[in-house]
Amino acid sequence: MPENRSWSAGLREDYQRLLVEPWSPYLGVMVLVLLIALLMVRGTFWGVFGGLRLWGDWFNNAIGLGPLLNIKANLESPLLHRMSLMNIMLILGACSAALCSGQFGIFRAPKLEYLWGGLGGTLMGIGATLAGGCTTGGFFTPAMNSSPAGWVMAAGLMIGAITGLKLLMWTLDHFSWGTRSPPAVNLPLQRSFPFIGLLLAAAVGGWMFVWFRSDNEQITTRAILVGIGFCMGFVMHRSRLCFARAFREPFMTGEGEMTKAVILALAVGIPIAAIILQKKLADPYDVIPATFWLGSLVGGAIFGIGMVFAGGCASGALWRAGEGHIKLWLAVFFFAWGGSTFSGILSHWDVMARESGADNIEFTKVGIQVYLPDLLGGHAAAFSLGFGVLLIWYIWLRYNESTESFIVV
Repeated sequence: MPENRSWSAGLREDYQRLLVEPWSPYLGVMVLVLLIALLMVRGTFWGVFGGLRLWGDWFNNAIGLGPLLNIKANLESPLLHRMSLMNIMLILGACSAALCSGQFGIFRAPKLEYLWGGLGGTLMGIGATLAGGCTTGGFFTPAMNSSPAGWVMAAGLMIGAITGLKLLMWTLDHFSWGTRSPPAVNLPLQRSFPFIGLLLAAAVGGWMFVWFRSDNEQITTRAILVGIGFCMGFVMHRSRLCFARAFREPFMTGEGEMTKAVILALAVGIPIAAIILQKKLADPYDVIPATFWLGSLVGGAIFGIGMVFAGGCASGALWRAGEGHIKLWLAVFFFAWGGSTFSGILSHWDVMARESGADNIEFTKVGIQVYLPDLLGGHAAAFSLGFGVLLIWYIWLRYNESTESFIVV
């Protein structure tokens, strides 16, 4: 006969399995694609950089640089701006997940790492400005929505990852200052972290409920973003999802698990996005950056270098900041400030100013909007091209895992 156990033992096992043990990255990307599809059904898209740039705009206005950078004096509230709100909720979702799993802490890095965090964040801000988005809005979302701008940025990210790894290894060989790890920080109430994490999730649920019942239509709409953003942060922490790893690890260790998860996400996401767009629930031109091909390639390369030094991409930096990594908080700050400042500098030359051409397709001095179904005459040709790229990427990845031919460090 089976051994009698208390009813709470089973609940503890469920808690351990769901909230403590790591999730598969494949499960993580499937949930992430579902959340992105929910956003698209409501006529919006997932992005990160726009919210970070808003934070940088607020900071530049606060220190008096706003007028010099052509930043508006009356900026939208960070709690109402769509991308900013989702970024905030992504951090809170990751924080809740880290608390629930007992992985939250104040993680200090060696002094040299803070320099790399600031440098990497600044480069990511510059790269995202040129590419019209980060690894989310410049690569993943455009690629999922059948724009070649995403694939070109992916090529730039690979170039940047290779260059960044070589530069980083050179610095490690030539710099000895600031490489000693500081002692760990012991936090009070660590045994209460799981309870605090669940309490934070409940508080966010209450926030979402109050906003959803508001008479203000904008507040009601933002309530959905509160929930989806929080879930994204929670899922990304649990499954350790990071686009930086997907582009860095094949050239650093030969490991391709995260890359295969991203390939799977796009293989599932591209047809889902196509169905939503065909039903006209969302407009692809609202999310396709006018940066194909020059801005996407150059911006991706600069961003790729930055994410290697920072230790994470845009969304990855946010969820790791929510986990308590001080270096990533620094990287996020310089990402936001660098993106705002560089955007302001380029505005003086109208480099990123959008103009409309034939069929109202927008273009800038670094590229143009391209939507493959319109360019190639339908979704069949666009699917063939997109899935062809994914297949080539997967075959190359498997070859590299077997031979380690492309490891550069």
